[in-house]
Amino acid sequence: MSAALAVDGLVAGYGAMVVLQEISFEIASGGTLAVLGRNGVGKSTLLSTLMGFTTLHRGAIRFGGMLVEALASHRRNRLGFGYVPQQREIFPSLTVEENLSVARRAGGWSFAEVFDLFPALKERRRHAGNRLSGGEQQMLAIGRALVGAPRLLLLDEPMEGLAPIIVDALYDALRRIRDEAALTVILVEQKADLALAFARDAIVLDRGRIVYRGASLALAGDEATKARLLGVGTAP
Repeated sequence: MSAALAVDGLVAGYGAMVVLQEISFEIASGGTLAVLGRNGVGKSTLLSTLMGFTTLHRGAIRFGGMLVEALASHRRNRLGFGYVPQQREIFPSLTVEENLSVARRAGGWSFAEVFDLFPALKERRRHAGNRLSGGEQQMLAIGRALVGAPRLLLLDEPMEGLAPIIVDALYDALRRIRDEAALTVILVEQKADLALAFARDAIVLDRGRIVYRGASLALAGDEATKARLLGVGTAP
């Protein structure tokens, strides 16, 4: 399979402060990549940089062979970048249906498909975003990305702070997206064992650099390496 996304020598951060150092990786079309690491090592900054929200000091980002690092974030979105930020960032005063409507684009998921994936949203479709639970807001954030016709889905810690029963439901939904939607998916997640079970490949960041790159299955079975690179992050 050809590379959907290729990152080469990425150096980025916030203004003069550099967070990411010489980040390079590729992910094939339809592939899945877990981005792991302890808190504060640059995982969320990597996704923000892919979306164009940080200061790029050096490096190239190719999407479907096209250089995109100079493009504004909204143009990357139109090319097929779908982003689910850690803070969810839904519109609190809009209903579920209105949140989906403002992001809807030709070729994206239908409301019926989103509601099939997340039945709780169908029941709450006329409720304002600020009346949803944390888990429902996360479902809405993912659904909003899907209706925008993404080819690449960037998920920033979607299961953070949620009850175990909601984590299970979200994980099942993400597996359906992986298996049925033919999307390329990058998942940043602190629950390393879940992320490794989800994604075919993995990278581990430490101090803004990649310190592991390889098959998720290999890392999942290497308890010593997981403990060394991830510490307490290996707990499910």
